[in-house]
Amino acid sequence: MKIYLLTLGCAKNRVDSECLAGALKAAGHELVPEVEQAQAAIVNTCGFIRPAVEESIEAILDLEELRQKGELEKIGVVGCLVNRYREGLTSEIPSVDFWAETEDWESVLKSLATPLDGARRRGSLPSTPKYTRYLKISEGCGNRCAYCAIPSIRGPLRSLPVDVIVKEAQQLVGEGARELCVVGQDLTVYGTDNGAGKGLIELLDALESSLPYDIWIRLLYLHPTRVTNKLLERVAAGRQIIPYLDIPVQHGDPEILVHMNRDIKPGALRSIFRTAREINPDFTLRTTCMVGFPGEKKKHFDNLIDFVKEVRFDRMGAFTFYAEEGTPAECMAGQVSEATKKKRLDTLMRVQEEISFERQRSFVGRELRVLVDRVVPEEGFAEGRSFREAPEVDGLIEIRNIRKDIKEGDMINVKITEAMTHDMAGEEVL
Repeated sequence: MKIYLLTLGCAKNRVDSECLAGALKAAGHELVPEVEQAQAAIVNTCGFIRPAVEESIEAILDLEELRQKGELEKIGVVGCLVNRYREGLTSEIPSVDFWAETEDWESVLKSLATPLDGARRRGSLPSTPKYTRYLKISEGCGNRCAYCAIPSIRGPLRSLPVDVIVKEAQQLVGEGARELCVVGQDLTVYGTDNGAGKGLIELLDALESSLPYDIWIRLLYLHPTRVTNKLLERVAAGRQIIPYLDIPVQHGDPEILVHMNRDIKPGALRSIFRTAREINPDFTLRTTCMVGFPGEKKKHFDNLIDFVKEVRFDRMGAFTFYAEEGTPAECMAGQVSEATKKKRLDTLMRVQEEISFERQRSFVGRELRVLVDRVVPEEGFAEGRSFREAPEVDGLIEIRNIRKDIKEGDMINVKITEAMTHDMAGEEVL
């Protein structure tokens, strides 16, 4: 059967879709890049926050419309939205042929009248670039942040064995990957659930010793409470591990952090980032901040601004608080108005843009190794990313005066000639 697989949400969901794709292909199905080519369509949903839920519902209804027109034989819905709202969904959208929770590929294959042999297979999606791939090392989370529904959606921490991860990494590299982005809800707790004594640093040792020297290993999503000096030094000393860390702080005020159930003092947070920059001044630091958490007053927000100005993050994602159903923060006193949230978010991002621009300018005149993402030969330029830019969430480097034989997935040296707030431009060094 020809199947269209739509993936919504985070990079971890993309990995799930690729594992589902592997199971579907092993069972004899064909994945197609466009829904118009498909006999069946499956949407891998996100249920993390309200906008993601709304996007997932809209996607399901769009497929239902195609089904009613006779353009699809079957519709399937899988993933986080099903984990969170299955009972309500099945009654509200009865025309869906099958539902399956995250990683329950056996139910999917059974609904398509094909068997699952139980082996973990990592496939690829028609739209997946071969040179940048995500490597998920664990599932679930036990941090219990007051605003987050992930533990109730994805369940407790479950780490994959080191040998399974290494084998999958080797497979991805064999398929053309030049960059592996290591993801999990929180990488720092990897291995603490299985009693094998193999933590994140041991996993990094195993990956580096088994992969080619020119592969980039990028670490995403590290909870700050367990980012140690030893981990920072290991990353900085890595042959393939690039000096880029995504450490979501969420806030910089001690009172708000306590209410968020993120048990780390701002001083300890500052120490992490100060140490990283002492080890390597070019260490790229990305974070996530939330504004408008219940009880956040002007003094708390001012403390966040002061914290951001002091640390000087290279990259930041920021968002306003959503009162997610079923989380402790949903019913907390001191809910902040939407107008105040928006104003604070705008203020925070203006501050961060100035910092980002300053950090970007420090690289003008320097050479960076760049992974080419896109080539526009007729216009004589390409776009790519250095160690400073994670895929999809950070900026790009425009590469001018390129060679005619340059192609996507190449790694080249680029001299930076211009810096902007999020992007940079440069010329290939021949």
